[in-house]
Amino acid sequence: MFSRREPVPFAFLAEADQFRSNVTPPPRPRASRSEIAGRTLIGLTIVAGFVGSLLLGLPAMESGPRTTHQVQHSEVSDSR
Repeated sequence: MFSRREPVPFAFLAEADQFRSNVTPPPRPRASRSEIAGRTLIGLTIVAGFVGSLLLGLPAMESGPRTTHQVQHSEVSDSR
């Protein structure tokens, strides 16, 4: 066993780096159908929110002249 340079107050702390457990954790329980459906609906709601905000935000991010906005000249400036 190697020795550490700094003092360790308890012996088990010095051996903690080398400890390996032979106990395997129990398997995770499977998700029920309702849990899977709930997670799917939450995911779809989040994705729909992102898509909706992107579609509503795209017109605000456009730069340059718009095709629906036409510049109208006044009759006073045309007559001069």
